[in-house]
Amino acid sequence: MSFVSVAFLVFLPIVFLLYWTVRRWHRWQNVCLLIASYVFYGWWDWRFLILILITSLSSFGSGVFIEKSRYRYWWLVGNIALNLGILGVFKYYGFFLDNLNALLSQFGLSLDTPTWRIILPVGISFYTFQSLSYSIDVYREKLPATKDVVAFCTYIAFFPQLVAGPIERATNLLPQMLGGRRFDYSEAVDGLRRILWGFFKKLVIADNCALAVNQIWGDYSDANAATLIVGMVLFTFQIYGDFSGYSDIAIGTAKLFGIQLMENFRLPYFSRSIGEFWRRWHISLMTWFRDYLYIPLGGSRAGTLRTIRNVFIVFLLSGLWHGANWTFVTWGAYNAMLIVLGRWLWKSQTKNDERVGWKDLWAVGLTFMLVVFGWVVFRANSVSEAVDYLSCLIGSVTSANFGMPIYGKMTVIYCLLLVVIEWLQRDRLCPLQLDGCWLGRYRWSRWLVYYLVFMLVFFGRGEEQTFIYFQF
Repeated sequence: MSFVSVAFLVFLPIVFLLYWTVRRWHRWQNVCLLIASYVFYGWWDWRFLILILITSLSSFGSGVFIEKSRYRYWWLVGNIALNLGILGVFKYYGFFLDNLNALLSQFGLSLDTPTWRIILPVGISFYTFQSLSYSIDVYREKLPATKDVVAFCTYIAFFPQLVAGPIERATNLLPQMLGGRRFDYSEAVDGLRRILWGFFKKLVIADNCALAVNQIWGDYSDANAATLIVGMVLFTFQIYGDFSGYSDIAIGTAKLFGIQLMENFRLPYFSRSIGEFWRRWHISLMTWFRDYLYIPLGGSRAGTLRTIRNVFIVFLLSGLWHGANWTFVTWGAYNAMLIVLGRWLWKSQTKNDERVGWKDLWAVGLTFMLVVFGWVVFRANSVSEAVDYLSCLIGSVTSANFGMPIYGKMTVIYCLLLVVIEWLQRDRLCPLQLDGCWLGRYRWSRWLVYYLVFMLVFFGRGEEQTFIYFQF
């Protein structure tokens, strides 16, 4: 079930009413959420429920044995192997098999293996990492193993963040599942504002960008320089509006149920360096890799060469996490290279992440340009296609074939509107949090803003597109 479907708009109020009807018994609230989450996830394909149930029960059981058994290390290893094995089969089986056959063919050999048609379960990378973090944290004694299987399964399958994050830690979300929740009107209102802003970013920004980007990429070999540049920039806003829009809707929906999710984006395109960009983009994934891979490998404490090695390991695996394609691995290597270079070239890498001022615009512009080129590789179907796209751009520039953009002129205006709004409201988690600013001084002015955003969503929406991160 998608957030932008009619089914979800019917589903959410029903779950909300049932959930708060049993507000005196938080265990029944968990039952309500668990059933709703399984309905939400099974809406795509009921067979997906088998995998998430296996992941949930194996991680729940491993937590109990890790805490009590003297073979705790092996219980941890066993659960990690099981869950990564499931992820590997369903997401990477075909990729590794094709590449192995390609390698063997260089020596005149072939591998006779069965060809399986494997459906990639929606969001499997997200809930797999969420379950692994629980087992590891129990092993590290950061939290006790829970004995409440319903609360634990709800933590893994909580529908607002199930299929595209944020990747929640058990240390944050599980205690909320185990404790009581009370309805907070102000939090619910804030959640609705967050949902509205998420819809704006998804339906107005991302979906309109997608239409223009698909047209440009479908005929990029004959496009002029201006069109190719617009295609690159619009995909940059498409993936931001799509993914951060999902996170906004997820965080806002969770607030309706009295649950706080972690922030997943903090205005990443206002970053002053690539290092800062990755502290602001997909925060839940990058902090996961930091805590469970980068720091255990030695982080930046083991000398320059090992630090570089650790950075490349993290970003290569982060790229592979995004998909079974060499484009993602190349994109990860590109970002790792920029991170390493940035340690010497960007002094702003060590600046306070929160406040970005006018004097930082040159660094913001340079960082944004580097990110845009990285997204070309991410968007392409193959590395050769990415190289071909950039070659066409260079050829058009050198031959002075600039012209005017063929597609996406109105969409560029929407993107500029987004930039202006987020810049003016850059000190707030959501631009629609108007308390303390001049637009929020009066009730009628606040409602006027909400109404205008709603009208933009209703009349300015593009052709509906699937959330990009559903494939991951």
